[in-house]
This record gives sequence, C-alpha cells and structure tokens, in this order.
Amino acid sequence: MKKIESLSNNEIKETAKLAQKKFRNALGLFLIEGYKPIFEAFGEGVEIKSVYTTEENLEKFDFLKEKITIVTEPILEKISTTESVPEAVAVGFQRKYDINCLKDKKRLALLENIKDAGNLGTILRSAAAFGFEGVVLAGDTIDIYNPKVVRSAVGGLFKLPVVKVKSVKEAKFDGFSCIASVVNVKNAKNPEEIDYSVPFVLMLGSEADGLTQEAVEMADILTTIPISEKTESLNLSCAASILFYISKRS
Repeated sequence: MKKIESLSNNEIKETAKLAQKKFRNALGLFLIEGYKPIFEAFGEGVEIKSVYTTEENLEKFDFLKEKITIVTEPILEKISTTESVPEAVAVGFQRKYDINCLKDKKRLALLENIKDAGNLGTILRSAAAFGFEGVVLAGDTIDIYNPKVVRSAVGGLFKLPVVKVKSVKEAKFDGFSCIASVVNVKNAKNPEEIDYSVPFVLMLGSEADGLTQEAVEMADILTTIPISEKTESLNLSCAASILFYISKRS
C-alpha cells in the first residue's frame, strides 16, 4: 500500500490546493473530509480518486482499500480544512448536471445568491431528507464543492442533482408552479395552504436580501412562514427546512 510521509510531496501539495475554488474547477475534483461524508459519497456512487488516512484509521476505510494512501497526521492536517484533523481526506470527482435533467422531476428547490456555506450545505441536506428531486443554484451562489458546504450537507450533496445557472430566467421552469418564499409581503399564502401535488419549484433567496425582483416576478405563488411578531425573521436554512417539510407532509 502506498505511503507518503513528506509534507513537501507534490501529490500532497496538489491535494491541498483543492481547498481553493479555482483549482477544484480546473481539475473537476473536490475534497471530502471525515468518515461519514466519505462513506456517504461512496454509497451514492461518487467516483473517488484517492483517500488519505493514517495507519490507525486504515480499517475504517476498507471499502476504499485500493484508493488508500497512508499518510502522517501532519499531512492530514495540511490537506484538510477543518479545525480538528479528520480520520481521512478523500478526493472525489465532481458531478456535472444540466438543467434538462430536471424537466421530468416534480419537486425542485431553487436557491438564489446563497453565499453562506453552512446554510447551503444544511439546505441541501434538508432537501434530500424531505424528498426533493433536484436543486437549482442561481446567480452568485457559493460553490457547492466548497469544503464547508460538503461537510454541512453530510451526504445530502450526493443524493440529488444540483444544477448551476446564471439567473432564474435561465432555468425556464415550464410546467412547474413557481413558489417564492418572501418576508413581509401582503397577501402571501400560508405554506400549508399551497397545493404541492402538482410539479413545483420552491424558490429561496439569500438571508440578507431575499429573492431578487426577477425571481419574485417569475413566481406563481408567494408564500411566507407565519412567525411571532416579536421575531424579525428565521435563519435561511431553518426556513428552508420548514418549507420542505410542509411540502412533503401536504
């Protein structure tokens, strides 16, 4: 089995660069850190290029035995992006999806201009948990292969297609009911009153600015979650999870 013990090894240097978006995009690769995300990625058919782990954790990753390189803990620390050193760091091949792969789906989410990695990862996790069949990322949304997004999604990223488009108009949701989540808009429907039996796309905007006017004008239905007057708003990932749950339950 291959071993690397030098921090200056070229393979280790190249792997560490995958923490940066430009290198991930150039190579079509990304980092997967820790046992559970690596196991989830493998289980969902993500193609794994390599796995780096220590001698002590070797048995945990027996399912990827032919991909394993044994390294030292300082090397794991160098190639990981977490505060504490994970049991392993894997390199996976990015999946690329086209908007056309979603045309026969019935339950979609669109996320516009989401810049917080933790929020995006949590939303992807919730979307997978509540039966959504695809996610569209529109506008200036953070890279889904950002290591924090991958960690926060806890495998959710690998369970459904995620498509990137430049704007909501590019998505062209013909045949879908477009539901826009808004705040402080009169005549917005309670989410529990919406018919989710038809194909629909649930649209959410950034926590700071919400959906763009372009997205709101595209909507067939405006919805808002009723909350206490003493509370200004909900965290984006929390609001998304509530809406996803209601749409599944209805």
